[in-house]
Order: sequence, then structure tokens, then C-alpha cells
Amino acid sequence: MACSCDNVLSSNRRFTMKPDPKFNGRYVQGAGGTRLFVEEIGDRARPSILWLHGYCQCRLSWDKQFESDLTQQFHLVRMDIRGHGLSDKLSDPEAFTDGKNWADDIHAVITALELKKPVMCGWSYGGYMMCDYVRHYGQDNVGGLIFVDAITEQGDEESGTWFGTEILEVFPGFFSTDFAEGSAALQRFIELVPYEPFETHDFYCILGYNAVTLPASRQGMFSRQLDNKELMKSLTIPTLIVQGNDDRLVLPAYADHIARHISHAKRVDYPNCGHAPFAEMPERFNRDVAEFMKTVHL
Repeated sequence: MACSCDNVLSSNRRFTMKPDPKFNGRYVQGAGGTRLFVEEIGDRARPSILWLHGYCQCRLSWDKQFESDLTQQFHLVRMDIRGHGLSDKLSDPEAFTDGKNWADDIHAVITALELKKPVMCGWSYGGYMMCDYVRHYGQDNVGGLIFVDAITEQGDEESGTWFGTEILEVFPGFFSTDFAEGSAALQRFIELVPYEPFETHDFYCILGYNAVTLPASRQGMFSRQLDNKELMKSLTIPTLIVQGNDDRLVLPAYADHIARHISHAKRVDYPNCGHAPFAEMPERFNRDVAEFMKTVHL
């Protein structure tokens, strides 16, 4: 018998865990009262970077930044986006289709932590979120944007060609309420992320936080209609595009698209790297981020 897990985790479910105290974890109330789990490290007087993880991921995706010397140079903030990690699990797909919700979530974190013109670093789905924020709140209080193997369009035929065929085959399993089918899809998804396979421990850690996302949220997140081309053309703030040349999920053609529409953006390509440059080549990635931050005027 199929196991329906659509309502296993309700929006009022609370987790009892022991986050690392050095990251000063806390909850911030986002759009619609959604509780968002946020962590930070580094001197608040230094420039802030707000890290936005991707689809089915969580704030722990950024561990190799939060355990690096970037913490000595900058104030780092990471959040579990709605429906992910330790943030509230919402069983209504509509909670994920409205760009204003995503923008308001980011605004709530910026406001609660009193961030001054943070640079936003968005991985994969985080590209949507950065565009959502700029659409609703403008770019004047943003120091810069970092698109990491990011996506910006949804619902049109052309943008579908910028995804790898292997990940397109996996998508139906993301939305299934059958546990076995959903689990198989998530495992294949994680296998496709890196150029070189993850270590076993890392693979199962990643699978764990992928698995706590609900099928309803996964479906809602990819039920949007998004055209951010004109928005990207309007950007004037410093922008960095990072792309793994061997990404099997978000093809380099997507970075080409973003670069065409943000003409002033700097682009760096990582050979022999998949969908997660910050995890696969963290030393180079951290250097590139630190170098980019020198161009940001706060």
C-alpha cells in the first residue's frame, strides 16, 4: 500500500534539536506567520552575506562557508527557506507559488537581523528568490547578488531546455506521495548534483534534509510562472554569476541566459564541477566570493 506523506509534517510541527550554539540560531516570523530558522556568524559590523539555499535543501548546504575564514571577513547569515530544514512545513502548495511570500520572507530576515545592504547569494532555486525580493522591494538596499548555478525563469518552453534531461526525468517523483517513489527521486537528485560522487556520510546527511520537505511544497515551488528577464536587465548592483561547467541539473546555458540579461555581471566558470561549486570546490568558491565583495559598495 502506498504511504501518503503529504500531511506528515504540519505547519505547527516543532522540532527538538540542538543547533550549534556558535551560529546563534533563532526563529524569525516570515510571510503569513511562517517561522523561518536563521543562523549567523561573524562580526555584525562587517559586510553581511545572506545565503539562500536551493530546492529541497537547507541552511547546512553552506557549511563549507560557515566553517571557513569567510567568517573572519564578513557577517554570514543563512536561513532555512519556507518548507525546508527547521522552518515551518506548509502543506498547502499555494504557500509556495506567490513570489510576494518569498520576498517577504527575505525582508523579514533582513529586518529582524538589522542587515545593512546585504549581498545575497542564491543557489539554484535561490535565483528565483533573489528576483522575487528585487521585484517587490527593489535593489536599493541590496549590496549585490551572487547567482550560483541559479535559475530565474519558470513556466515557459525555452527555460525547460536549460535543465538536464536526467533531472527532468526525476521531477515526477518529487511530487509523489508514495514514499518509495519520492525517496528514489530524491536519491537520484542528490546523485546528479556533484561532478564527483559525494562521500557516503555527506550523501545521507543531504538525503536527510531533502526528505523532510513535503511533496506539496516541492510541487508548489515548481508550479509558478516566472519571467525575470526585464527585471534582470534593470539591475545595476554588483552581480556575480558562478557556474559549474559540468552541472547536470542546471546547464551552463542557464548562466549564459542570466549573463545576457545582466550585462555588467562578472561570471566565473568551474571546470570539472557540478551543481554545487561551494561544496565541490569550496576554497576556490570562497576566494571568488571574497574577491567579489571588494567590488560591493555598502
